[in-house]
Amino acid sequence: MGQSQHDARKAGILSKFRLFSPILAGATLKERLIGCLGALIGICLTGLVCGYFMGNDIHLPLIVAPIGASAVLLFAVPASPLAQPWSIVGGNTISAFVGVTVLALVKDPAIAIGLAVALAILAMSLTRSLHPPGGAAALTAVIGGAAVTRAGFWFPLVPVALNSMMLVALGIVFHRLSGRQYPHRQTVAPVNTHKTADPPAAFRVGFNTEDIDAAIANLNETLDISRADLDTLLRQVELQALLRQRGELTCADIMSRDVVTVEAGATADEARTLLLEHDIRTLPVLDGGQLVGTVGLRELAAMAPSAHLPVSEAATASPTDRAIGLIPRLTDGMIHAVVVIDEARRVVGIISQTDLLATLAKSLSQTGSPGLMSGHGQGI
Repeated sequence: MGQSQHDARKAGILSKFRLFSPILAGATLKERLIGCLGALIGICLTGLVCGYFMGNDIHLPLIVAPIGASAVLLFAVPASPLAQPWSIVGGNTISAFVGVTVLALVKDPAIAIGLAVALAILAMSLTRSLHPPGGAAALTAVIGGAAVTRAGFWFPLVPVALNSMMLVALGIVFHRLSGRQYPHRQTVAPVNTHKTADPPAAFRVGFNTEDIDAAIANLNETLDISRADLDTLLRQVELQALLRQRGELTCADIMSRDVVTVEAGATADEARTLLLEHDIRTLPVLDGGQLVGTVGLRELAAMAPSAHLPVSEAATASPTDRAIGLIPRLTDGMIHAVVVIDEARRVVGIISQTDLLATLAKSLSQTGSPGLMSGHGQGI
């Protein structure tokens, strides 16, 4: 048996005995430990705070059981649509109201428990607040015992809504402190910046939203991810595949090195003259030799000749970054050039849409070698 086969067999054996093998994508052991810590803090503080406000009323629990399930979603899978603030607060509260209503109208316990959960799912679906623990909240309202029955229609508000709002508030603080994004920001649908009916350039080839819908329909499954996030994920997969196949070129390989720049103290007329003289669209703006932003013809169009430069934030890259990785930024219809800077933010080059297009054309025409083709198109 060769060494490579031996190593593969050893890896296969070890993989069977791994203590942590995540089911969900991105669910590393570190992420799960952070989730455990968040749940510990969130549940304990929620119980303490709610107990303070309710005065430790013996007739009501400090915290309802479904909040434990909400904590799993909130701290373990915070990007899930089922774990967003409205899903947690709305889903639990609405479902509890459904459960209390069913309890008041249906006297047969066997029918009441099934009807409460079924109607809770319907109510959450109609209000876009689908949250799995909501089913438990509805069930708790039906079988919670004398304390819940005595609370009546106050139960969905205190403690269910109060518990849910406290947990979400603590979750937002915890995720911010731990450097995670919550609430999850939904991917914004691409817009054609030229205000025409055509889709953005980067979305005219490859798959589209109809393809995603068709694929989901063929799977006949409900996925715990939004269509927008799924679209973003698939486009990242496309980019990573392209980087793997043609990622040998770096920004230093294709950038224009003789960069035309302007000082931050220059006037709008001086910058406009440079842009027109060199037939370019973007100028890096320097202050003390360091990049502070860029200025383009669009920003200067309505400026008075002696006005100060309207500096915009620059799109930047490192000389060692892979050139193909600039595709998303240079095809979004907003950025015409990426400024290449060193660690001290000194400008060492610039890559325009023309530079990248010429490189891609040359690379596609020559297999086996990273062909180069200088576009000399700073911001064109």
